[in-house]
Amino acid sequence: MSAWDRLVLLCVPPLGAALVRALGRTMRIAVLGTEHVAPFWASSRPVVYAVWHGQILMIPLANERLRRTHGARRVHVMTSRSRDGELLARFVRRFGFGIVRGSSSRGGAGALRRLARRIRAGLDVAVTPDGPRGPCAQAQPGVIALAEMTGAPLVPVAFAASPFWRLHSWDGFEIPRPFGRGAIAFGPSVPVQGLDREIARKDLEAALEQLSDAARGAVTRA
Repeated sequence: MSAWDRLVLLCVPPLGAALVRALGRTMRIAVLGTEHVAPFWASSRPVVYAVWHGQILMIPLANERLRRTHGARRVHVMTSRSRDGELLARFVRRFGFGIVRGSSSRGGAGALRRLARRIRAGLDVAVTPDGPRGPCAQAQPGVIALAEMTGAPLVPVAFAASPFWRLHSWDGFEIPRPFGRGAIAFGPSVPVQGLDREIARKDLEAALEQLSDAARGAVTRA
């Protein structure tokens, strides 16, 4: 690893976390749909959360707050073994996230098994079903297989902000503007057991689209 890489790894995650916290302090962030997840939190039943890749920026901060205010649990996420994966790991650890190292695009079966072991140990995990490469807002089958093999509820999650910047990236990455409104929304769990995986995949896409619309409506409503 070069000296530059070491400097990036040392400086970028704490700076990014500080900026997200500072941004969050300027925002009013509403929480929608906790009735869909509160029973899982109360019973310690592990959950698989699914959120589109373009909406993930504020999710670590939102989970940190929900652990304090609503009894939410620590979430585990997968990051690759690359430098970018290490950057993400160091960033989300600052919000209390657990890390599973691996890649859904390289050795995907092994990555699913590692996530499944965390779930069977009673831990929550979060996945980006259209990540890490897209196409945007198109769920890949791995998340369905993960929920099916573990029996964990598959809970859609959306985050929206107004106003926000949208990057010209494959996922249309969204960055809230300061002093705006935000909303994190949870939907009912998406059934997967006993269903054709393609049907379940389409159901998840539809649920995430509807939930994203609901979150956007909450932040743009006068």
